[in-house]
Amino acid sequence: MSKKEHKEEKNQETSPAGKDAEMLGNKATATDTSVPVEKTKTEEPGDLSEKLDELNDKYLRLYSDFDNYRRRTLKEIGDIRKHASEDVVVKLLPVLDDFERAIKAFDSTENAQALKEGIILIFNKFITTLTGLGLEQMKTIGEKFDTDFHEAITNIPAPSEELKNKVVDEVEKGYMLNGKVIRYAKVVVGA
Repeated sequence: MSKKEHKEEKNQETSPAGKDAEMLGNKATATDTSVPVEKTKTEEPGDLSEKLDELNDKYLRLYSDFDNYRRRTLKEIGDIRKHASEDVVVKLLPVLDDFERAIKAFDSTENAQALKEGIILIFNKFITTLTGLGLEQMKTIGEKFDTDFHEAITNIPAPSEELKNKVVDEVEKGYMLNGKVIRYAKVVVGA
C-alpha cells in the first residue's frame, strides 16, 4: 500500500462522511468519498443575516418597550406616593381654618363657655371628616380582651366576676382605617 492510499484510507476512517457511510451500510472505497446524504433546507448566507438582523431588531424593540414600561410605572408610583395624602390634607384644611379662628377668638372673648362650645364643634367636625375618610374608633370598655385590637398596659383585679378578661379602662383609644387596625387600643384588663 502506498503512502497516498494509506493517507486516503486514514482520512476516510476519521472523516464524519466515512463513518456515516459505514453506519448506513454503504460501502465506500478509499477513492469514492461521496456519501448520499439527504439534502436539508439550507438558506443562503444572505438570508441568514437578514433573519438575524430582523430577530435582533425585534429583540431590541421589545427590550426598549419593556424598559420604557418599567420607567413609566416607576414614575407613576412615585407620583402616587407624592400625592397620596393630598386628598386627606384638602379635607382637613377646613378644620385647620376653624382652629385658627378659635385661636383668634381666645384673644377677643372672655366667655369661656362659648370657647369650649366652639372647640367641641371643631372636634366634632374633625371626627366627622376622619370618619368620612374611613377612620373608626374602637369600642373597648366592657369588651372581651382581644390581642388583635387591644394592647394590655396592665392587669388589675376585676371589680366583678363578669369583668374578668375584659377591658376595664382605656388609656389610649384605638383606631381602624377601612377595617385595618392602624393603632391598637391601650387598655387595662381585669384579672
